[in-house]
Amino acid sequence: MVDIGSGLIAVAAGLAVGLTGLGAGLAEKDIGTAAVGATVEDPKMFVKGIVFMVLPETILLLGFVMAFLLMAKM
Repeated sequence: MVDIGSGLIAVAAGLAVGLTGLGAGLAEKDIGTAAVGATVEDPKMFVKGIVFMVLPETILLLGFVMAFLLMAKM
């Protein structure tokens, strides 16, 4: 039989990944729009735009790490 603690850990792991994914998606939407606009004006801005597009993904990776750490406690 599974206790309530394991269920709450699973919910917390799901929230860690889900909410960081939502936040990263919302951030990338705005950054992507600005990056495309900057690249249209100056093609040399392409690399900077790609770098800024990657930054929100680090938050998602931290959410995955937190979920794996939580699941290791089960």
